[in-house]
Amino acid sequence: MLWEIEISSKSGPDREAEHALAEARMCRLNSLATVRSARSYLIEGSLDNAQLQQASGVLADRVVEQVTVRSLPDHSEAGQTERLLNVLFKPGVTDNVGATATKALQELGFEVERVSTCRKYWVNADSNESEVERFASRVLSNDSIDRVLFGPLQLTSLAVGSEQDFELKHVSIRDMDDEQLKTLSQTGQLYLSLTEMQTIRDYFRELERDPTDIELESIAQTWSEHCSHKTLAGRIAYRDENGERHFENMLKETVFAATQTIRKNLGDADWCVSVFKDNAGIVRFDDKQDVCIKVETHNHPSALEPYGGANTGLGGVIRDPLGTGLGAKPVCNTDVFCFASPETGFDSLPPGVLHPRTVMRGVVSGVRDYGNRMGIPTVNGAVYFDDRYLGNPLVYCGNVAMIPRGMSEKEVHPGDYIVAVGGRTGRDGIHGATFSSAELTHESEELSGGAVQIGNPITEKMVHDVILEARDRRLFNAITDCGAGGFSSAVGEMGEETGAEVWLEKAPLKYQGLTYTEIWISEAQERMVLSISPDKWDEFNALCESEGVEATVIGKFTDTKMLELKYQGESVGSLAMSFLHDGRPPVIRDAVYSPPEERAVNLDSETIEHGEVLRKILASLNVCSKESIIRQYDHEVQAGSVVKPLVGIANDGPSDAAIIRPDLSGKRGLVISCGMNPHLGDADPYWMAASAIDEAVRNCVAVGADPERIAILDNFCWGNTERAETLGSLVRAALGCQETAVAYGTPFVSGKDSLNNEFSYVDGETSRTISIPSSLLITALGQIGDIEKAVTMDLKSAGNVLLLIGETHNELGGSHFNLVTGRDGGIVPRVDFEKAPKLFSAVHELIDRGFVRSCHDLSEGGLAVTLAEIAFAGGLGAEIQLQKSGVDATVELFSESNTRFVLEIPSEHLADCHNVLEQAQLPAAVELGHVNESSELVVRGSDGTVLIQDSLKALKQCWQEPLSRF
Repeated sequence: MLWEIEISSKSGPDREAEHALAEARMCRLNSLATVRSARSYLIEGSLDNAQLQQASGVLADRVVEQVTVRSLPDHSEAGQTERLLNVLFKPGVTDNVGATATKALQELGFEVERVSTCRKYWVNADSNESEVERFASRVLSNDSIDRVLFGPLQLTSLAVGSEQDFELKHVSIRDMDDEQLKTLSQTGQLYLSLTEMQTIRDYFRELERDPTDIELESIAQTWSEHCSHKTLAGRIAYRDENGERHFENMLKETVFAATQTIRKNLGDADWCVSVFKDNAGIVRFDDKQDVCIKVETHNHPSALEPYGGANTGLGGVIRDPLGTGLGAKPVCNTDVFCFASPETGFDSLPPGVLHPRTVMRGVVSGVRDYGNRMGIPTVNGAVYFDDRYLGNPLVYCGNVAMIPRGMSEKEVHPGDYIVAVGGRTGRDGIHGATFSSAELTHESEELSGGAVQIGNPITEKMVHDVILEARDRRLFNAITDCGAGGFSSAVGEMGEETGAEVWLEKAPLKYQGLTYTEIWISEAQERMVLSISPDKWDEFNALCESEGVEATVIGKFTDTKMLELKYQGESVGSLAMSFLHDGRPPVIRDAVYSPPEERAVNLDSETIEHGEVLRKILASLNVCSKESIIRQYDHEVQAGSVVKPLVGIANDGPSDAAIIRPDLSGKRGLVISCGMNPHLGDADPYWMAASAIDEAVRNCVAVGADPERIAILDNFCWGNTERAETLGSLVRAALGCQETAVAYGTPFVSGKDSLNNEFSYVDGETSRTISIPSSLLITALGQIGDIEKAVTMDLKSAGNVLLLIGETHNELGGSHFNLVTGRDGGIVPRVDFEKAPKLFSAVHELIDRGFVRSCHDLSEGGLAVTLAEIAFAGGLGAEIQLQKSGVDATVELFSESNTRFVLEIPSEHLADCHNVLEQAQLPAAVELGHVNESSELVVRGSDGTVLIQDSLKALKQCWQEPLSRF
């Protein structure tokens, strides 16, 4: 029998209803005058009313909530004054709260089969019907995962799926012509090129048979852009202003080559352990532990279902280090998001696009909930805004983890069991890997809803604990996470050198009715795959049972070099590992880049009010405070946070980087930072890449990291690289990465690319495409030998001297000055490859020797923004006078030249600082002025003219207000 337990507040505000009504107002749904809400549990099982009343005590707080119990279907009539809307998950979508409630009630002895959750809303009956439907689809639900039922619930069962008769399916590919191959690729959501489809057809012609559906899906998952990085690793003929260059493997010859060069230069001092060959990069930390880092993207799922997409994006990247070597313990998270403006008008949204505010809230809460519930601090990140992210937001999630020395290698042995651990398999995530390789359109929400997954951090935490205990007992030989492509990629990759035989009917399922192919390619979350010797299985299984974690043998590794897939004893797939991993034809593409013509920026001083420009930049979305987001994350859990995301006298200033202490018994720390500026890519992707690396490194150095021990990661997010111009900009950025990394001695240890980040839709009779700006995120992992020497960016003491370290050039191209004043043109910031490493070393020496009280890098907004931030973060004023007579003050204040810092130095150490720079053969530091006890920032020109004079309170308010109500 099916019952409903409805729960609502006894008194006090109905926050959920208030929020929904406010969103309705923003959508101009003016006929909705009133909204009230409740939540309910739908319970299927053998219970009577008395037992349900008892069960409701587990599900509701009767002190502040009231409970109504009714049987379903509900035969009551709709009210005369209100319309009822019920929002439920679609069948098959993971309902974590429902699953937890099921388990809790069963453990208490109630005969419960399953529980689902429901959100209920009542709106005034005289509301416009079309507006109510829009309210349901735009505000209350997301069609990717939700369904809305109007009126009293008429459900009779919560059962999902049913037993199906086994039917082996073949795809008649051998007789297909090119047009039919292209149609199959698109309609079957394989998203492979014609050449790839022809290669598959020819392979099976040689075998004189047609592929089964599972074989075709296995190839598509393995050959997807997401899994194989085939564009970046492809053959490219690149042409720019310097001529033509050919790459056999572009990624290998640029980013990978940079690391190889650096490691060769280091020789015996090489501190890289494992790079570009496992789920995460590994570098040396101390004599007991190494450190892993990985950053992934989860863009397309987050565009469709922001909460679930970001939630599982973080969950997946946590499993990357956990599946690296023999398993690493996560110690912190990092995240970077790119959205369109939250002020975007609802009426201007293309079809199939969620509002940026909805996307933003969902993404932030998805990352928040997963990280917080896993007990992993989120310590670093950034948020960027550009209207070109409309329809295709970017969600970067990263994880840093510690692994004992000597546990960075793994090896599959023929005869080992293939063991699945953790979550059960459902239809969530079907075609996730191939979907992530395709362009989004206004139909993506309908066609690819199955590509969205819902995560369960509690399950992952249990898996995490079991894996680390099993690692220390040496109970398995190899491990990997079950991410994109599900079992198909996890088992396929682990068995590449050996072979594997999989018994698909053994996989634990969330519900009945999955086909053998769905089991194989599902991307259901919180699953790991291990290689376990038969003689270790019993001990491993007992450990899992003791922690409530499900572990199942689903096959064995072989020595056949074949992937054999079986279901109920019958072969459903047989592929040579060589074809699966090496049979894909290389991508061969042309790439071209034509640098735009440089134009001077109009700097008519009579039209520039420097103080007003500063306020505008501080209030711009890319510069303003992200405190309303940061405060949602736990950055203190595990007790290792040394420098937090927010610092200063009121703990609300923008930290350059985070420092954590992974071993609480030691003083050595990890430094995590990032660098990114998509606006520079519009001017020149090469210098955008160089600037991103410079920013990530200088953020690390600004808090005390040793520049000689900084590792970096690249995450390329680009548009459709089948266009030669788009691919050309990506190649140019990769070249910038290579040359900058070598010059700085910062090896790339891992990376990820996400291509085809575009959104296409039809506007009337016109087809339109929104392509994201070329977006390169550089994440830096630094180290500090003694955390007690760390510095933060906030001013510390009146009387101290402020020094500008680094050279300022007329580089306003892509600047925030241009952005807020409506100007364009200018030279994009460049990097001096010879001076920059020397300057980083000099700043590190100054910090390490204790000469520096505070340090802040110059980035968005240039010197003016840096001065404002250090002043209001420290609650101290500053009197500044620019020194360069004859140089435009606007350039001095707002240029975004790279490799610059403002240091706060006690006067007694001023000579020491100048000496360090002189010995490094660097330009002398500029003495800007002094810290004082006032509550103002005053900046004068070289002639003494006041350019900026503003109160710290006003500047801080400008900076804090834009996203304060998020």
